[in-house]
Amino acid sequence: MIVQHRPPLHLSYCLNIHPGETWNDNLQAIREKAGLVREMVCPGQWFGLGLRLSATAAAELSGNSALREEALGVFGELQMYPFSVNAFPYGRFHGGAVKENVYAPDWRMLDRRNYTFQAADVLAGWLPEGIDGSISTVPGSFKGWIRDAAGVSAMAENLGAVAAYLAAVEEDTGREIHLGLEPEPACYIETTNEMVAFYKNELMTTGVEEIKRIRKCYTRDAEALMRRHIGVCFDTCHVALQFEDPLAAMRTYRDEGIRISKVQLSAALTVPGDAEGWEALRLFDERVYLHQVRALMNDGNITSWNDIPEALADEAGHVGTEEVRSHFHVPLFFKGIGKVHSTVGTLSPDFFHELRTGATTHVEIETYTFDVLPKDIHPGDVVKSISREFEWVQTHL
Repeated sequence: MIVQHRPPLHLSYCLNIHPGETWNDNLQAIREKAGLVREMVCPGQWFGLGLRLSATAAAELSGNSALREEALGVFGELQMYPFSVNAFPYGRFHGGAVKENVYAPDWRMLDRRNYTFQAADVLAGWLPEGIDGSISTVPGSFKGWIRDAAGVSAMAENLGAVAAYLAAVEEDTGREIHLGLEPEPACYIETTNEMVAFYKNELMTTGVEEIKRIRKCYTRDAEALMRRHIGVCFDTCHVALQFEDPLAAMRTYRDEGIRISKVQLSAALTVPGDAEGWEALRLFDERVYLHQVRALMNDGNITSWNDIPEALADEAGHVGTEEVRSHFHVPLFFKGIGKVHSTVGTLSPDFFHELRTGATTHVEIETYTFDVLPKDIHPGDVVKSISREFEWVQTHL
């Protein structure tokens, strides 16, 4: 939905909450779920879509113009406009173990690059005139998979190729699309500082050289294309997990000239570092997603584990923990139960003011874990819950 025109700000929710890998699955979710959300949130108004396109769906659509035209008809019928695509999960995202496989193929691989090309082609054909488009993607790779400088260079080269491709898309269609790397714990890019370092040391060197090679252009032009088309997907759950301040992180990107392609509004769960808090964390140990854990220690340091079972098993590591946060998205309106609360309090009025004054053009609600929430805190009907999240966001905006 259009929150405001000057500066432009569009709000949606990420459809990765709805299971489905094919375009037909996606279309069914748009009709049956997103349509109901629209009626609750902004009846009679145009409703923005934050699509989730798997590699299967992107390939189906990019190779079938009739399918894309049919989709445009559905969007018009439902008064919807796609402006963002989640191209982070390449394959299955529901109904089975995903864990670290969600990062594969990573940005060393041509499969990841080509999938992103297809997602961009599809989005360019659907974007309304005058509205920019965003695509979110994996933060390079899973950290343990990158073992040498060659892997880092390969990621930068492929991202440079995407910047060159998106520049060509804009020239051909008039549609501006930008790609956002989404820093996440346990990945090659975890923190704001790591994102800035990768951008300055890799994308603005190796990546820019790749743009120059493809476009046959000057360095300054290649640098401008990199900054226009490659940025960061700012997930507030992931920022909070690292015990970073979201407002400070957002301002860091602004000061470094790194585009915030999209802000994903989400919240992580948090428990106190005492024995009861650690026991409460056990409720969230499930087999589908990777739930990275970070603990703030009494001495100010941060201890890390890749998943909840690993963290729970490390009893010696519990000594001296002050607060424990886990990458388990909980609804924005969740007020807490017992020892379990959320990091939503890190989103201050000043943070929302920053959103309203041009920090980004795209805001997306991203709570995708409804299917695996413990029964004690599950809010019930998904459509109604998404609508409650919209209400929460609109109140704070």
